[in-house]
Amino acid sequence: MAEIRPYRSEDLDALYRIALATGAGGCDASAIYQDPKLVGHVFAAPYALFSPETVRMAEDAEGVAGYIVGAANTPDFEKLLEARWWPTLRPIYPDPPSALRESGSRDQFMRHLIHEPDRAPKNLVEAYPAHLHINLLPRLRGKGFGRRLMNHWLDLVHSLGARGAHLSVGAANARAIRFYRAVGFREFKVSTAPAPKALWFVIDLPRAAHCL
Repeated sequence: MAEIRPYRSEDLDALYRIALATGAGGCDASAIYQDPKLVGHVFAAPYALFSPETVRMAEDAEGVAGYIVGAANTPDFEKLLEARWWPTLRPIYPDPPSALRESGSRDQFMRHLIHEPDRAPKNLVEAYPAHLHINLLPRLRGKGFGRRLMNHWLDLVHSLGARGAHLSVGAANARAIRFYRAVGFREFKVSTAPAPKALWFVIDLPRAAHCL
């Protein structure tokens, strides 16, 4: 049976691996990225390096098979990355010109995010200051484990002072949207999407009761 445990420094490679293995709407993104580390650079590694207390790993008998990463205070976390993480990557990954960004290449899009990271709207962050990313390999899906992991993490960030949490998800990712709604998230309508064809979802903390 899978267990939830805190992040350990030796888990960093697993974060990169799972970020890529789930980086195409939950499916394997290996074929659509030339640089296999780009997804992890943006959506996984910085949490392990700068907010390890809000990273939880999912491990079964075969090894690490998922994670949830995030931050209890999004503005503070964004400032930390701007000071200590993005500057280390920007010389390695120059910002592509707009023509390349619009070409549909995932590498070019991710390189651009290193220079201009997504920012949630101010009114959203003020009400829902925590944010997260959750990814599970297929062998852990459909067994209620994602719900356990989410509930664990939401309780954790609430204990750290967060009164709400938010996330973004691709509008075409119907499976993920069903999951987020099932665990208590609701869509937050804004005039600008976090990325092309993406949606914001939010949840209040504390919850009256866990969604079962």
